[in-house]
Amino acid sequence: MRLRAWIRNLFGFSRTETNAFLILLPLMVILIFTEPAYRYWFVRQPQDFSKETKALDSLMATWKWEESDSSFTATKENDSTSKLFSFNPNQATNEQLVQLGFSRSLANRIVNYRLKGGKFLVKKDLQKIYGMDSVLYKKLYRSINLPEAIAKEIHTERFPSKGKPKFEKFDLNKADTAQLKKIYGVGPKLSLRIVTYRAKLGGFVSIGQLNEVYGLDSTVVNELKGKFFLEESFQPQFIDINKATVQELGFHPYLNYKLANAIAAYRFQHGLFCTIDDLKKVALMDELRFQKIKPYLSVNP
Repeated sequence: MRLRAWIRNLFGFSRTETNAFLILLPLMVILIFTEPAYRYWFVRQPQDFSKETKALDSLMATWKWEESDSSFTATKENDSTSKLFSFNPNQATNEQLVQLGFSRSLANRIVNYRLKGGKFLVKKDLQKIYGMDSVLYKKLYRSINLPEAIAKEIHTERFPSKGKPKFEKFDLNKADTAQLKKIYGVGPKLSLRIVTYRAKLGGFVSIGQLNEVYGLDSTVVNELKGKFFLEESFQPQFIDINKATVQELGFHPYLNYKLANAIAAYRFQHGLFCTIDDLKKVALMDELRFQKIKPYLSVNP
């Protein structure tokens, strides 16, 4: 009676709910502890695996172990990794490169590099290939049939009237896609992107703007910097900020249509711009964007 009264006071149960609780409580205790008790009892019982052992023994007896195959495979793998032979990366076939330890993808990359006109002049040129493992390079270093450095040769006797040929650089703002494709790493798509971006800009005013062309990595940009130049007297195509429409302003890569609308609205409210620096008064024009677009702007009447 005291237990029932205590439960009723503690939980606020009615008399019927208290009776049901007293019935359910021991059942819950039994359910909670039955499973651990059964597991404890089952683990302690001795297990007989004799039938399973006999079945496995009879099954293994029917198998044919081919030890020669595994030893042959291991020997073959050891031979393939230990055999080194002299090779010229300018002439080695895809299969020969794989035998030397190159991965299939890296071997294909070397062959494709040669097909595009690339040439390995010295041993360290092999490290320029993307994905070349330095450990593999050191392992194959003695087997690479190339000089360690380019020897300086003077052909004064054979070609007495001709000096050292000079590479002809091209004007980046006049170069066409055919000239751009001569640079290793610049294919038809990238050359067209460069020309298209140049047209949108109104001409390049800095070689560094090549980094803004989508798809050009730093290696290709460095190649272009060494083989193209910009005329010092070059004048880009200017945008008259007092006359240009929103569409003309928004078409430029350094602007967008939101900023173009802001410029047109400011011009409508405050009148024409007196100087290019007045453009900084437009709320959306930050300093970095202004310095980039400044060479392409004018306020000519």
